[in-house]
Amino acid sequence: EVQLVESGGGLVQAGGSLRLSCVASGFSIDDYAIGWFRQAPGTEREGVSCISSADGSTYYTASAKGRFTISSDDAKNTVYLQMDHLKPEDPAVYYCAAEGPLEWHMGVMKAEHYGYWGQGTQVTVSS
Repeated sequence: EVQLVESGGGLVQAGGSLRLSCVASGFSIDDYAIGWFRQAPGTEREGVSCISSADGSTYYTASAKGRFTISSDDAKNTVYLQMDHLKPEDPAVYYCAAEGPLEWHMGVMKAEHYGYWGQGTQVTVSS
């Protein structure tokens, strides 16, 4: 059974940091691109960052560039999102998702490309 489980969300002050984890099971992250999306109340789900652990390529949307870092640990079948310098506009439910297998889009993040989703983890930023 394919499963993605996020963790690491919580409450942090503006300017602070959080590290989100996405543990995959039922498939190898090497065969997929893993993306992080977020959705705040009343808004559409938006892409944040994605990674292909097969070749190490990464992509960041404008909201994440320069502040967030995506990485993967193949041995743990886990993808991380290190979020630094969090801003009041960052609060949302953060989801990880998988696109593949073996083919994916890098350079554009559309939710409809991703076939598997986790349940999400809440990130709250206090000002």
